[in-house]
Parts: sequence; C-alpha cells; structure tokens
Amino acid sequence: MRIAKPLHLVAGLAALGMVLTACSAPNSGSTDKPAVSAAAGTVPDKPSAPVTLNILDVAGNKKLTGPMVDKFVKDHPDIVSSVTWENAGAPDLVGTIKPQVDSKKLSVDLVMTGNDGLSAGIDQKLWVPIVKDYGDRLSNMKNYIDPAAKMQALAQGFGVVTTYYPSGPLLQYDPAIVKDVPKTPEALLAWAKAHPNKFGYARPANSGPGRTFLMGLPYMLGDKDPSDPVNGWAKTWAYLKDLGQYINTYPTGTGQVISNMADGTWAMVPTTTGWDINPRALGQEPKTIAAAAFDKFTWVTDAHYAVVPLGQTADKMSAILNLLQYILTPEVNAMAYDSGYFYPGPSIKGATLDKAPQASQEAIKTFGRDWYDALIDSAPKATPLTPATMVKAFDLWDRQVGSGKYQAK
Repeated sequence: MRIAKPLHLVAGLAALGMVLTACSAPNSGSTDKPAVSAAAGTVPDKPSAPVTLNILDVAGNKKLTGPMVDKFVKDHPDIVSSVTWENAGAPDLVGTIKPQVDSKKLSVDLVMTGNDGLSAGIDQKLWVPIVKDYGDRLSNMKNYIDPAAKMQALAQGFGVVTTYYPSGPLLQYDPAIVKDVPKTPEALLAWAKAHPNKFGYARPANSGPGRTFLMGLPYMLGDKDPSDPVNGWAKTWAYLKDLGQYINTYPTGTGQVISNMADGTWAMVPTTTGWDINPRALGQEPKTIAAAAFDKFTWVTDAHYAVVPLGQTADKMSAILNLLQYILTPEVNAMAYDSGYFYPGPSIKGATLDKAPQASQEAIKTFGRDWYDALIDSAPKATPLTPATMVKAFDLWDRQVGSGKYQAK
C-alpha cells in the first residue's frame, strides 16, 4: 500500500502531465473523435471493439490490482486488448489530470488512487460520478464487507473501492534498540525526547502510514472531535508540534521511511499492517523488525479507489465498468492479499486467504503477525476524514508541523 486545498496538490508537476500525455496513447477506443462525456444510457454492454486502457497509479495499487487486470485482459480480449500503467505521486495527480479534463483530451483512462488523490480530484471536479451514473453496472458493490462499504460511502459516488485494509496506526521498531516499546502517544513522545531523531514519519499528504498516524492521534489523545482537524484537534496539533522537536526531517514518501528503518537511521516509526508485512516480505527491511499496537486505539481504515476522469468515451467507459465488476468478485479480489502490502486487502465478502495465490498465502504465513486478525476484530474502526476535510488536515500539517522540514513537490 505504497505516498491541497490543493495549495500543494494543484501545484503538482505540470511537466509530469506533459510527459504522460506524450508517452501514453491518446484516448483510443473505437473512435478517433476527441473524448466527450459519455451519457449513462449511451454506454454499451461491451465496447464496439477491444480498447486499450491507460491506467495511472498514484497509490501503489498496481501491486494489488495489476494481476487482476492482467487476468481480465486474458479472460476478456474482446473487451480490453491491452493495458498500460503509469506511476506518479498523489500530490502530482491534479496537475496531471486537470489539463486533460479541461482540454477534453484524455491520455489517462482510469486512475487508481487512495483517499488523498480521490479527495483532490473531487475538490477540482475531475471525476465521473461513476456510482450515480453507472451503479446498476457495478452490482458486485453490494458484496462489500462492512468497513469497505463505509469507505465506499466516503467516495461520494466518484470512486469505486477496489481494495481495503484496517491500516493502523501501529508502531514498527528495531527490538535491538527499542527495549521499552511505547504503549501510548505520551510514552512515544517521551521516547522520542530521549532518542532525538530516531523516530520519524513521512509527510501525511504523501504517505499512507503518515496519514494514518495523523488521523489516529485524535482518538488516542481524546480530542474534542476526531472528524474536525480545524476545530477539534487542539491536542493533536499540540502533540505533533512537541513531537516535531525531536524529528529533523519528514520524507515525502513512505519508501524513505522504510530505508531509514533498514539502515538504522531511525529505530521506530508509525506503520500500518501492510507497511509492516510487505517490506519484510520483499527483503527491504530485516526480518527482525518488530511491530506493536498502542494500548487503546482506533483503526483508521483505508482503501484504494478506481476513479475515471471526466470526458471518457462510451467504449472505454464500457470496458472500465466490465473490469471493475470483474475485480469485485471473490475469486479475483482475493488476489489483493498480495504479499501483505494492504493486509488483508480484499474488499469483498468471500475473498478469503485460501482463494489467494499460493505465494500470497506463504507470504502472509511467514511475515504476518499472529495477533493482527484478533486486533482487527476487536478494536474499533473509524473511516478517515472526508475528502474535503482531509485536504484541510494536510494543509494544516504542512504549515504548522512540517514547514521547513520536508521538500514539497
């Protein structure tokens, strides 16, 4: 699960958008006409000819859904002839997609994103209201597990949940250095004070674990309103400023956090189930790295969404709807177990581990934590901030906490 008002999102790399436009095929369905918004009633059951889908991934989602997409192409060559993938950071998303939507010339057909990119695109009115316009074509959404259904509600009809996990916030640490593992935020602050620059996390706008840590603190600290970062997070903002005295830099991506743990730069970081399992499964961190939960905390859940830029052709919209319906079947969705990247990963009832590829089953058996499932069942779960509110939280963190200690893109 790989990293506003778009003070920083709108300022995303316009250059990247130009590169994607140059490197990706234009919106090539069965027509050479410029892309226009396809009315719901005009989208056929199948495209008139197989289409190429150009997918932009800003969430590391390809690890989870890439095999599902490949299987769909193999099973349905009459719908999709080929797929291309591009990768970008979530803060670059608006700068990439908005010029395409404004010009009605899409080179990106489908975006796989987390809450951050979903939020920014809703704010800038970039996404097709896919559930409102085509919900009857996505009947498998009725089979979401309950927390995934709640994540779906956050999308306001503009995205379709493909994968889900309870996320965190958890702690990951080097047991050779951290002998007294903090069980509360207050104990974590004391540890950081005693070990300056040995604890850290990434900028929340670029990082799932950073974002989850940010949104989990109001619950643990007893803030007035965990859903309101502007007026309800007085304790959280004060805590993060105090903690920041002992953090010298905030990376602009979770990958650097993993590197800092692997090379010993840091000894403890906030994490999620997936960011704990997957780097160890891939050999990016030592197997000896340990994890722990806070004594009293609330899971802040997370999901990946499929969103479609406005201006999509009828044939491509047809292919996308078929693809998403296929992804939301238990046998296919079980591929989301991957090697623990978004543990558990599936969003659909019946997508159990025994249906996952054997390699996934082995990775979870070897690198999973035997206490995860019980904690997932027992601890309360809360959905993350709404899209507009999340954008505000990111901006407040950038100005009040991270200013001067991270490099904005």
